Amino acid sequence: METVKIQTDYIKLGQAMKLAGLVGAGTDAKYVIQEGLVEVNGEVDLRRGRKLVPGDVVSFQGESFQIEA
Repeated sequence: METVKIQTDYIKLGQAMKLAGLVGAGTDAKYVIQEGLVEVNGEVDLRRGRKLVPGDVVSFQGESFQIEA
C-alpha cells in the first residue's frame, strides 16, 4: 500500500488523490468521488472536501493509499 505524507493536521480527499497519482487533476477527483467510486476506510464517501487524517485509507479502482503524518 502506498502512503501519502502530510505535514498538516489533515488533507482533503481530492487533494490526496491527486498527490497519490490516482487522478490527473482535481476536477477528475471531483467526478470519481461524486460517482461513488472512492472509498475511505472501507466506505464510499461522496465528499470531495472530506478531511483525511493520519491512518485513513483511500481506495479507488483497486489501488489504495494511507495517510501518514
